[in-house]
Amino acid sequence: MNAPLRDYALRPRVNDFTLPVLGMGYIATAAAAHGFNVGVLDGEASGLSLQQIIRIIDEAAPRWAGFNLLAPTYELSARIAAGIDPAIQVMVGGHQAKAMPLAVIGDERFRRLEALVVGEAESRVVELLRDRGYRSRLPGVMWRDPILKTPVTGGAPGSMGHLAPDINALPFVDRRFFAADPYQPADGPLEAAMVGARGCPYDCSFCGAAVSANPDVTIRTRDPLNIIAEMDQLHGRFGVTAFRFVDDLFLGYERFIVRCMAAFTRAGVGSRYVWDATGRINILARADDALLETMAANGCREVALGIESGSERVLNYIGKRISPDLTRQVVRRLTRAGIAVKGYFILGLPTETRAELEATVRHVHELWELTENGPGRFRASVFEFRPYPGTPEWDRLLATGRYDPARLLDYTAVDLTGDGLDEAMRERDEFNFSVNLQFGDVEVPYVRRKLVELARAQHDRLLRS
Repeated sequence: MNAPLRDYALRPRVNDFTLPVLGMGYIATAAAAHGFNVGVLDGEASGLSLQQIIRIIDEAAPRWAGFNLLAPTYELSARIAAGIDPAIQVMVGGHQAKAMPLAVIGDERFRRLEALVVGEAESRVVELLRDRGYRSRLPGVMWRDPILKTPVTGGAPGSMGHLAPDINALPFVDRRFFAADPYQPADGPLEAAMVGARGCPYDCSFCGAAVSANPDVTIRTRDPLNIIAEMDQLHGRFGVTAFRFVDDLFLGYERFIVRCMAAFTRAGVGSRYVWDATGRINILARADDALLETMAANGCREVALGIESGSERVLNYIGKRISPDLTRQVVRRLTRAGIAVKGYFILGLPTETRAELEATVRHVHELWELTENGPGRFRASVFEFRPYPGTPEWDRLLATGRYDPARLLDYTAVDLTGDGLDEAMRERDEFNFSVNLQFGDVEVPYVRRKLVELARAQHDRLLRS
């Protein structure tokens, strides 16, 4: 069960697309492959209310209900867990479970919690479904002792392989577990989301995937032939011809990019499919033009880049290993090769001054202008900063002594759509949530005003293109 970002009984969902919960899909697929009857309920993708979710779970009457715990949806997940039939056993995982396991185990709303799984869960969930008693042998599985009421952690010699399953040996995700994937956009081919790697070697201070926050994660890339085989399977089964790689590392290792593009060329991927991927600016800056042209020839349609800020000081503060000038170079070279670029930006970062925020706004505009007449377009997606437990930034904020952890966890949905009437903001409504705290020198209302201005400007540009 993936909780919605808000209770949709209070304000209906207004956007029509959200990425599938691939991690839960992998777990469900692995469980089904071992003969278990399993389903995935994505409350966000389906725009469900809490009562609808509770009713669906109770009517299904499963032995287990598994919850994907994320910081912005934790409170809703806890309310759902407390509301379902007491006969149903509960297991949890996800970023929030990993970042704050003791708080989750101690939360009375999760009093029926039988297993908290830290990290990649495919094989451990299968073992738990076979026999709950086996949890004592599973590494990274926690629960509350029923007598002592204290946390217990499992693990036995020789069991550490559960923490990093062979991603080339996992079955391809069964798409019947997703509410809207494959997805048919109004203006493009049928597309599906995929992952090409797990783990991240970078340490961006705001990111839950930061390497310092995930010492247990082994960084792995899939074999390119394994990736192509999944693409071909999705094409053969559903007619998918567009793919979106949503992991951080698909274009995050130069050697992997070279090896993957060679395999794509041999398989004729570019003549059959198009694909989008996330990338790292510092890695793509080292790639020569020939490699970028090979990516384009192999069907690369768009690269998403974490640009974050137009201030070099802020970029150094958050550990991005890039500069505005490097970003300009990479965006110019990608778009000249015919590859579109989507840039992600964050406003209201800790320590950010008003001048630095304005530098980010100017950076967005200059990247628009830089690519105005090129074969590839640039588009911007702008977010308000939100702290997440388990990230380096979370620890820095707490170390200042100025923030109450409970306030940092008080995520609320913010309606920037004008009750669904503002078309420019509807597409990103699921991302409009906040803890309503000021972290730099810029007041929250001003941060939101600039966010809305940039979102509307981007929407207008897309309408004109």
